[in-house]
Amino acid sequence: MDKIINVLQIKELRNKILITLFILAIYRLGTHIPVPGVDSNSLINYFNASGGALFNIYNLFSGGALGRFSVFALGVMPYISASIIMQLLTAVIPTLERLQKEEGDYGRWKISQYTRYLTIGIAFFQSLGLSIWLTTLKTETGASLISVSPFMFVVLTTVTVTTGTVFLMWLGEKITEFGIGNGISMIILAGIVAGIIPAILRTYELVKVGEISVLLLTFAVLVIIAVVAGIVYIQEAERRIPIQYARRNVMINQSASYLPFKLNPSGVIPIIFAVAILMFPATIAQFFVNKSEIARTIVDYLSPQSYVYFGLYVALIIFFSYFYTAILINPIDIADNLRRSGAFIPGVRAGSQTAEYINYILTRLVFAGSIFLAAIAILPMILIKWLNVPFYFGGTSALIVVVVALDTIHQVEAYLAMKKYEGFLRR
Repeated sequence: MDKIINVLQIKELRNKILITLFILAIYRLGTHIPVPGVDSNSLINYFNASGGALFNIYNLFSGGALGRFSVFALGVMPYISASIIMQLLTAVIPTLERLQKEEGDYGRWKISQYTRYLTIGIAFFQSLGLSIWLTTLKTETGASLISVSPFMFVVLTTVTVTTGTVFLMWLGEKITEFGIGNGISMIILAGIVAGIIPAILRTYELVKVGEISVLLLTFAVLVIIAVVAGIVYIQEAERRIPIQYARRNVMINQSASYLPFKLNPSGVIPIIFAVAILMFPATIAQFFVNKSEIARTIVDYLSPQSYVYFGLYVALIIFFSYFYTAILINPIDIADNLRRSGAFIPGVRAGSQTAEYINYILTRLVFAGSIFLAAIAILPMILIKWLNVPFYFGGTSALIVVVVALDTIHQVEAYLAMKKYEGFLRR
């Protein structure tokens, strides 16, 4: 309780938390504003009948907005897809790479601007495709799912959902700028947390009717606890490389002279990016699932309950762990900074050898961290497949909730440390 009081006593931190909660409340309100002209109940029944697992993962990342077919139906996935594309382009196009690395704040602003434009384009085509596809769907009685003319529905839905996505992107940026935590991650977190209580109630009903035994449910709860503990471990674990300062005659506070490298430096980004990549072809194929055998096969293979999905999911998590770590941490820059400050790693020559040594350490750390991350993400999903526990309690949702919550707590602790208050986590 004292720590919560400490948080509330810092005006700047209190304001940031209130701003974040206010923006998240706007987001949750928006997920309940439906797009006009569609029978959402019939749409949910169609999704559940034709591909429940795929619908669940879409709905997870949209915070339930897709299920209600609200103005935020696409969630933040277009922005995430645009971010992936821009980061890949930055890695392969020298002009964009120079813009990001050499132009400072202006370069980063331009990259962000390009990402916004790309987000609008992706949201437009996804909402257009989604609206056209919905005009072709029929209920079990043969009635249309839409209550207005197809042309009017396509225009209205495309404009509404695209605008909703852009507004949601803007809300995320405002959280990052004025609130606590990464805005996009906080929006995803809020959507997942909002669905936890309904998921618990659905699980309780399954236990009542005997579809899930109490023993299996107890085992599943123990697995969830173990997963959460594992996530906390890989997020807090770090490798500390000792450093010394050649310009010091006397080593002062030598115990604190080290370079800390996280076991999982990229956080939850590999998980989110991996899901976004797997969702893209499945989304396109879903539009043609009733007309094409190939599309139906793609949807089946990329269903979150298929072993092909499991394998691709693991591979993408490992790839994006390395890829995003390379963006976040540059061993050459670290070696140069050490040399300029008169610091060195004992037993390692300054300059290129230091960069090679740091790269060697990072490569091993990221490999171990990515394998651990993939295992935590995938093992609960396999158990869900075997135990028939609702999808909501999978490794993906647990990872996002715990990792984003830890990152937010660390930001709060940084403010507390500046004001000489005790934090939530003890080292």
